[in-house]
Amino acid sequence: MELSEHIQHLIEPAIGEMGFNIVRVRISGKKKLSMQVMVEHQDGQGMTVDDCAAVSRAISALLDVEDPIDAPYTLEVSSPGIDRPLVRVGDFQRFQGFQAKIETTRPFDGRRRFKGVLLGVDGDTVRMMVDGEEVDFSHPDIHKAKLILTDDLITAAEESKRL
Repeated sequence: MELSEHIQHLIEPAIGEMGFNIVRVRISGKKKLSMQVMVEHQDGQGMTVDDCAAVSRAISALLDVEDPIDAPYTLEVSSPGIDRPLVRVGDFQRFQGFQAKIETTRPFDGRRRFKGVLLGVDGDTVRMMVDGEEVDFSHPDIHKAKLILTDDLITAAEESKRL
């Protein structure tokens, strides 16, 4: 298990009890490590600075006890933002109809980078309209993906704040 996955498994129950979902845990850097934890409210509310601070304190306390990282690191807790990363299969379904970028671990039709409209999922297959053609990606073959900031995405985010 990768270190970021291990840390996510360690902190996920406590963060869940606080009312948040973990979007992604990413560890980067060689000499000076940085651990980025993206979280969002389980009920879809927007994140505040106080929310990030509370989650940061909880993560710090858990990692102080478990001590899974044997080097100094910086912890950064943030919201995923409007043009958020798409990590879980459910993310691709949730944001069906919006534009996204997908980068794959292996080439599909000679390419690794795709941009198009998300069409949803079927099992672990992500469907996307790319250049007028439907393309299917196996979720495990997706290296990284994120929403593209568009007027439609901004409008949807504003409407969800009003609800």
